Amino acid sequence: MPRSDDLLTVGEVSARTGVAVSALHFYEREGLISSTRTASNQRRFTRHMLRRISLILVAKRLGIPLSEVAEVFRALPAEAEPTRNDWRRVSRVWKIRLEERRAAIEALERELVGCIGCGCLSMRSCDLLNPGDALAAEGSGPRRIQAVVETEHDPAQAEPS
Repeated sequence: MPRSDDLLTVGEVSARTGVAVSALHFYEREGLISSTRTASNQRRFTRHMLRRISLILVAKRLGIPLSEVAEVFRALPAEAEPTRNDWRRVSRVWKIRLEERRAAIEALERELVGCIGCGCLSMRSCDLLNPGDALAAEGSGPRRIQAVVETEHDPAQAEPS
């Protein structure tokens, strides 16, 4: 039976995970995974790196940037197999981030229904809400959305409640 401290070649890791060798090298350069070197300078990965790589693949599928994966991995033991609690901690962090992204997407959806540029998706409504494209004088882009986004990202600009 394989043990978590068994050493695997980069080719074996690639075959097990479906990740290209070049991607494994990239993940290692980025500090997401680690390997040891043999006397002949060949990479060897501990078996528990398979879990890290699988987690990277899950994160990619969820749209989580590698920078966030690296951030979470810094809290995990690099040279030992992460515990069940370690993985729970990672999933809690990502669950919160996914909930935040979901809320942002839902807000964007609400804005999209009411605003592109001048405030609508209908050219007929544009004539009513933004006659003569008056908002163009304020600058380029979706003026009403930009004002909301800039306020959300800069609390100093937010209006007092």
